[in-house]
Amino acid sequence: MKELSQSFRIARTLDARGMYCPGPVMETAKAMKQLNSGEVLEILATDPAAKPDIEAWARRTGNQVLEVQQQGDAVRILVKKA
Repeated sequence: MKELSQSFRIARTLDARGMYCPGPVMETAKAMKQLNSGEVLEILATDPAAKPDIEAWARRTGNQVLEVQQQGDAVRILVKKA
């Protein structure tokens, strides 16, 4: 696992590997509803569309993408709840 540029306390991890559009972004939206403001969701996804979809979703909903990291065939996205 790569070192993070900053350390974030992960409140929950969503494993969306193997899911395809729109699965990862829909599951992200559902998972975020269960978090409190300021908490961080870690999303692991293999769908190439997950990164742009989740970034667009975060902009629309006011949530913040903290970090995006490629890890082998998966992307790891950290999103902070607004």
